[in-house]
Amino acid sequence: MKPPAPQARGWLLPRHELALLAAIVVVFVGTGFLDPNGTYFNAWAESRDIILRNTALLGIIALGASVVIISGGIDLSAGSMVAMSGTTCALIMLLFAEGDDRRLVTVGSLGIAAGVGGALLSGLLVGTLHTWLITSIRLPPFVATLATLVGLRSFARAMCVFVTRERWGSESQQIQVNTPAFVWLKEHNVVISAVVFLALALLTWLILSRTVLGRHLYALGGNEQAARLSGIRTENVKWFAYCFGSLTAALAGIFLMADSSVAQPNAAGRNYELNAIAAAVVGGCSLQGGVGTVSGTVLGALFLRLVIDAVSKLIKASADIYEGMIVGIIVALAVTLTQFGQLVQAGGRLFPGLRGLAAIPTIAVFAGLLSMMGSANVEALRGRTVPFGSAVGLAVLLLLSAVRWLEGRRTA
Repeated sequence: MKPPAPQARGWLLPRHELALLAAIVVVFVGTGFLDPNGTYFNAWAESRDIILRNTALLGIIALGASVVIISGGIDLSAGSMVAMSGTTCALIMLLFAEGDDRRLVTVGSLGIAAGVGGALLSGLLVGTLHTWLITSIRLPPFVATLATLVGLRSFARAMCVFVTRERWGSESQQIQVNTPAFVWLKEHNVVISAVVFLALALLTWLILSRTVLGRHLYALGGNEQAARLSGIRTENVKWFAYCFGSLTAALAGIFLMADSSVAQPNAAGRNYELNAIAAAVVGGCSLQGGVGTVSGTVLGALFLRLVIDAVSKLIKASADIYEGMIVGIIVALAVTLTQFGQLVQAGGRLFPGLRGLAAIPTIAVFAGLLSMMGSANVEALRGRTVPFGSAVGLAVLLLLSAVRWLEGRRTA
């Protein structure tokens, strides 16, 4: 079996990761200059802490997502697993608290250890369930993890209602967590979550690049049938991949619960799975499997969080409205750029025939409208939204038309 093809390299990192590193610098500097408050320059310490905390939380989940993707799978349940693990941890600690303690202040060391252990165990169990559904029931990974994406959050809410009713005599769908140990973790969350993220990244790198298991993960993602014929126990490798993905999400759920001081299964971790997959894909993981690096995932998580932070700083009003669109565009561009080289080598075209011709003005119109709507909330562009959006749309139209013309010259 052939090992996965090495990525083209620059001086120290693959060229894709060097380009991603350059994009991080561009986003950081551009945001610093366009932000009317100059937050990155005038209040760097506060911005640094926000970026580090959010990058660490996203990165922990993204590392698990990248291992699953490298193995040729997909896990859509990470966000619900975050909610599930935080709720599990809080409910177990609730059982160790005094009967009238609704803020979990009286939980001792044994209760904290049991809560954290139960949360991580829930990740292991969910990963095992995914593997069973995929390998024994033969469900596609998309379907299996889509089911748990919906089911786990509902299950966590039902658990929360049941336990609180039995313990307190009244139902609640959220639990306040003010245990001194978790209060301390919240106060030091930036440093601790960043250290845990880097340690987990190092562990993941060692597994993928220095162990037989890592080689088997790449082989499984590259060609599952060939991996099985070569003697690799593919079911066991899948079990590790999905358990690792669920465990990292469970770990992130503990940090999220500590940071917010509440276990709230209805809202915790929403859309985290999509951002984690986006970070892995932007970092160079191929959704076809067999390709990806830890360093790329780390850079992808940092880039994505910087972009989201830039949106919140430049678009002051309702920035969350545009966040999903921008993340989606970034993922689509990342996948397009990843596939572009293969497409060119195969003699394919980005804009073939009438479909390609129709796609060009469609993309240009969407780009212009998005730029127009987004710039309406950017102080530096206020009053010039229509010219700015029109200019962006025209630029995209000319650029894509030039690409189509060059493709036509190449294939003529």
